[in-house]
Parts: sequence; C-alpha cells; structure tokens
Amino acid sequence: MQKRMFFFLVLFIFVGFKSQINSNLPEAKIIEIKRFLAGKSYNQDLAIFINYKIHSGKYRYFVYDLKNNTILQQAIVSHGSGSVNKNTDVLSFSNTEGSYQSSLGKFEIKESYIGKFGKSYRLNGLDSSNNNAMGRAIVIHSYGCIPDKESQTPACLSLGCPMLSSGAFQQTARFIDSSKLPVILYAFY
Repeated sequence: MQKRMFFFLVLFIFVGFKSQINSNLPEAKIIEIKRFLAGKSYNQDLAIFINYKIHSGKYRYFVYDLKNNTILQQAIVSHGSGSVNKNTDVLSFSNTEGSYQSSLGKFEIKESYIGKFGKSYRLNGLDSSNNNAMGRAIVIHSYGCIPDKESQTPACLSLGCPMLSSGAFQQTARFIDSSKLPVILYAFY
C-alpha cells in the first residue's frame, strides 16, 4: 500500500512539473517546429524558443532537445523597448526598421561575429513577420543588465534584439557552435 502511494505521489509531482513546463513552452509550438524542420537542412535535434507571453523577469527563453523532449536551458531574455505599451502588460511586435520592437516568427541563427556587444549571432527571419531581421541588425547577444535569476523586476529593454545575460549567452553559444547545421529560434506570443 505504501509503495503504491509513493508511486502515485511521484507520478503526481512529475505530471505537475511537466504541465508547468508545457504552460511556459506549449506543446503545440514544439510540434509546429518539428513539422517545420522535417526534411529541411536545419538542426533536427535542437531548437530555441522565446515565449514573449511570459513576464520579462521570468524564464521565457528555452533551448529545447527535440529528440528527448526536454529543456536544456532556460533563461531571461529581453524584448524591444518599442514593444512596450504603456499602462498594460500587452506587448506589440513589428518587422519595421526603427520601431525598436521585437519580431515574432522563425529565425535561422546565422554566423557569429564580434561586435559592439562582443560575440553575437545574426538572425535571418524566415517569416513575413520577421524577414527584415538582417536589415534591422536583429541579433542574439549578451548584455550586462539582463539577470541570471528570475524576479518580479522586468528585464532591461533592447532595441529589438533578444538579449541574454553573459552566462546564459555563453551556455547558448556552446549549443549553437557545436551544431553542424543551423539552429532555428522561434519567437511567439
């Protein structure tokens, strides 16, 4: 009887943990990316997701193992200053130069380069909602004002780039740099 109760307790904890992950990273988005990747020359085992619906002080950036269905990394990530709507929690998104808004959709993570923020990765927008990313210089980079740990305080704002803490960026860089094929980043709201 005690073994059975222990089993159900462990099962309950696991299911609760899994549903918490799925609320932050919806299964429908994972399935959508798996379908998108099928037969294409992108990494089939790894994808990066940004769920902009989550408060910016919380983990909303996920490096995801598509084969084993597990989160490999979670981090805080910024959004563009132009995405903020005053007196509301609702964000706006754009593909327009000078909007300082984040863009939604699928991005191909391109080559790295050393620039103003150190090592950065260019992003090539693959959807009509983000196909100006290269022209807008939307890149993944680190920035000192992004914290490593969750809090109620919003993350600092970017000019449209997904910015990570230095530690989170270094961890992500290891995943990207070890991939033989380009990795897809999917930003959604």
